[in-house]
Amino acid sequence: MSALTVVKLGGSLAASAQLPRLLQELARLPGLVIAPGGGPFADAVRRAQAEHGFDDAAAHDMALLAMAQFGRMLAAQANFRAAWGADRIAAALARGHARNSARAPLVWLPDPATDAPEVERSWRITGDSLALWLAHRLGTRRLVLLKSCPIPTADLTALAAAGIVDEVFPKMARKCADVRVSVIDTTRTINLRDELDGCDRPIPTARECMQSLSVVS
Repeated sequence: MSALTVVKLGGSLAASAQLPRLLQELARLPGLVIAPGGGPFADAVRRAQAEHGFDDAAAHDMALLAMAQFGRMLAAQANFRAAWGADRIAAALARGHARNSARAPLVWLPDPATDAPEVERSWRITGDSLALWLAHRLGTRRLVLLKSCPIPTADLTALAAAGIVDEVFPKMARKCADVRVSVIDTTRTINLRDELDGCDRPIPTARECMQSLSVVS
């Protein structure tokens, strides 16, 4: 597996029986940054917005904090490191390189004060696009989205239409063409290391890099 990979752990996995196994497998893989979804914490933001009527910009900031709550939970559950904000993640990675460490998984706790200021602040954005933003910000060439559903197609637009990735993700993926995206259906995964290694196949042309989505299911 290549040097640094951002792995987005979908919020739907919060209640999944697969979660403990996935965390155990991720713990054995070097060079990972975990981008959490919002899970039940984001659902609480949606309910609060429906009840109190605050705007989408506030809900977006609260959803980032929901991701941080899920991330903090994951870090505590798996004994991973965690850091607030992309800048601190980058600094922690740099320190790891300087010490030539194995770089155990590091969980990103999104900070609405500093992270993804250029990203649309609405419910059209989910943790998928924010994880892509993080991968691009860190200069990572790989983003793996871990899902708890079948992946029926390799077409990003179709995946967005099906609600498997958010509707902004296809456009953002074209802009962040330096990051290769892979999607894994964790309900059918037997060996996560093998699945991640399978995402390392080279992309032969820049055009394919712009349009590619490697699907493992």
